Amino acid sequence: MVEFWAAVLALAILLYILLDGFDLGVGMLFPFARSEAERRRMLASIAPVWDGNETWLVVAAATLFGAFPAVFSIVLSAFYLPLFILLAGLILRGVAFEFRYKATTSRPLWDAGFVAGSYAVAFVQGTAVGAIVQGIPIAHGMFAGSAFSWASPFSLFCGLGLCIGYALMGACWMAGKSDAPLRDFCFRVLPGLVIALGVFLVAVFIWSLLLRLPVLHRWIERPVLLLCPLLGAVAFLGLIVAIRRGRDRFLFAAAAVIFVAAFATLAGSFLPYMLPFSMTIWQAASPSSSLTFLFWGAGVFVLPLTLAYTLIVYFVFRGRIVEHED
Repeated sequence: MVEFWAAVLALAILLYILLDGFDLGVGMLFPFARSEAERRRMLASIAPVWDGNETWLVVAAATLFGAFPAVFSIVLSAFYLPLFILLAGLILRGVAFEFRYKATTSRPLWDAGFVAGSYAVAFVQGTAVGAIVQGIPIAHGMFAGSAFSWASPFSLFCGLGLCIGYALMGACWMAGKSDAPLRDFCFRVLPGLVIALGVFLVAVFIWSLLLRLPVLHRWIERPVLLLCPLLGAVAFLGLIVAIRRGRDRFLFAAAAVIFVAAFATLAGSFLPYMLPFSMTIWQAASPSSSLTFLFWGAGVFVLPLTLAYTLIVYFVFRGRIVEHED
């Protein structure tokens, strides 16, 4: 049961990153659209799926709370302020997304809320990942830091990097879902985003070496982990080729593989620890009776239904968007 729920948590986090990541990226690119028609097409590209994408964040949080309560309590204590900003950003995005369609004079206000919420959510997530990689102060199974222990230069830099990555995924998604002029807009911004992401990846690797982060020692202990960055490098080259040749069908797949490779690298570097390197998945897990109880409810019904819903929605709304202008 412990291994099963650890796998469920990893799957939920990965699906959230991939699915909500691109619609956050659309929000971050939103202010650079040149017309209202272009902005409407940007929103139309994510309208059928954006709220379902956030379901995986709920699944991840519920799994962490029910199956690994020790980690949940530490994460909540360590990232209380960032989590508050994240939830506020998600609420602001959802409200702004719906209200802007009906608004007239106040539409710029809701547009600003949609953009601000998108940037805030992405930045907070990246900052949290950077803080976890750098290490959370833990003593006797409890958080031992301050309210701003998460805010280091390295973690804030990781927040900026995730914003770039999500924006890249958003551009790749819209390029495959739209025709000109929105498709042309995506191909204009993609080269700059690719360069920015490449610079970030190189910089964060060098910075990690300078900080001598403990997670890097795992690459020496487990050379097989080097296959993950190699896969990411191949996908990165494939993304560059697809952009140069104007092949929008492969853009999002290549960007997704880059994120999968990064996630697999981190997960493989952490295991068997959930919080490096102080608490293993077995130390953090609930009693076996609780995990079994969760399995017969959430594991047998909720998780498969959520997966089925996600697959059906993306199948039904496949293809390019078609929207009539007012």
